[in-house]
Amino acid sequence: MTDSLSSYQPVPSAENLANTDSQVTNHFIEPVVLIRRIALGIAIATWMVMAIGSATRVMNAGLACPDWPLCYGSVLPASQMNLQVFLEWFHRLVASTVGFATIVLFSASWYFRKSLPKWLPWATSGSLSLVVVQGILGGLTVTQLLRFDIVTAHLGTGLLFFSSLLAIATALSAYQLNNGEAFRISPKIAWLGLSAAILVYLQSILGALVASQWALHQCFATQDMCIVLNSHLLGVIPATIATIAVVVTAWINKAIAPILRRLATIAGLLVIAQVAIGYGTYKLHLQVEPLTIAHQATGSALLGTLVCFAVLAFRANRQDQKVQKHNQAQPAIR
Repeated sequence: MTDSLSSYQPVPSAENLANTDSQVTNHFIEPVVLIRRIALGIAIATWMVMAIGSATRVMNAGLACPDWPLCYGSVLPASQMNLQVFLEWFHRLVASTVGFATIVLFSASWYFRKSLPKWLPWATSGSLSLVVVQGILGGLTVTQLLRFDIVTAHLGTGLLFFSSLLAIATALSAYQLNNGEAFRISPKIAWLGLSAAILVYLQSILGALVASQWALHQCFATQDMCIVLNSHLLGVIPATIATIAVVVTAWINKAIAPILRRLATIAGLLVIAQVAIGYGTYKLHLQVEPLTIAHQATGSALLGTLVCFAVLAFRANRQDQKVQKHNQAQPAIR
């Protein structure tokens, strides 16, 4: 991930600084702020959609609306409304809002493309593609009667969409990682954060397989699906170790940017909470619905935190390299 500011913002000279300041404010800063806020808002809404989707699943409300995209043939099924129907209906409502907001994000990034980094319109195009696929999979989960592979792909695509929005918002962040001074961040830290994010994502997919096939219940009751359940349990190990490695590396590296250390700390707290909640859901056989919902929501938050860490780490490394090149070029200029 490239540095969202230095990769496309030219450095004005002292002679034309005053003349270009108003142009930068009107044509550059405002679109960036707009896109960043929209992307972050959609990411938060997507996290809520996934949490509501988890609640829909654990409450056996996935087929509470037997048709799609309407519910009982209407936009608002007032006469059929109960808790299960409300969960499915509200899940679709928020998901539709996310879809329309993504179209706005896509349109705005292409409209202001001359004032934005070149990669941004293509990144929002990718996000729009993901949300379209997500919508199609959402419809198929109903029409195909909650087929486990479609349900798993639905969550997996949602997590990718969520991660892409956070990556965009983080890359456009106005936070100055080094304030002109090189932190000398090793690129290994960024790759470590990305690796941890990938492992958490894969672990989330395994968790989706467990949930969509009710593997925990079947394993305890009839010894079926124990392979799926055990794969998820074993997957905790590499994801947890990688996240802890991010935390330890961030804290022993005294030159790292403070924001990266804070993100690593949050990731560490989230992975501890996730393991504890997961253990609780396992011991209680998924009988406590809020605990199961919290397990999925915490996992999504952990993935998002690691994505933000990786993006900022790559950006900090790029800034570090630019500062070092600038310092090396100073003697030649003099």
